[in-house]
Amino acid sequence: MVQAAFAQAAAPVAAAPSQTDQMLHMFAIGIFYFMIIRPQQKKQKDTDAMLQAISKGDRVLTTGGVFGTVVGKKTDDVIVLKVADDVKMEFSKQSIVRVLERGE
Repeated sequence: MVQAAFAQAAAPVAAAPSQTDQMLHMFAIGIFYFMIIRPQQKKQKDTDAMLQAISKGDRVLTTGGVFGTVVGKKTDDVIVLKVADDVKMEFSKQSIVRVLERGE
C-alpha cells in the first residue's frame, strides 16, 4: 500500500508549453477573432445604424417576410407599417431585416 502512494507521487509533472506552442495558440486566437468575432461586430453595427435611420415612408422587409411602408412610430421600439390599403400593423423595430427603398 505504501509503495502505491510513492508510485503516484513519483509521476512526472507536465511541462509548461513551449514558446512555439504559445505563439501558435495566440495565432489561432487572432485568426478566430478576425474571421468570426470582428465580422459579427461589424454586421451588428451596420444593423443598428440601419434601424436608427428608419423613417416615415421607407419600404421595409420584416423577419416574417412582410413587406410594408413605415407610416409612423408608436414608441422608440415599435413602428407602424402599412402593408395594404387601410391595413396598418405594429412591428418591433428589431424585426426589420432590410430597408428596400428610402422614402421622403
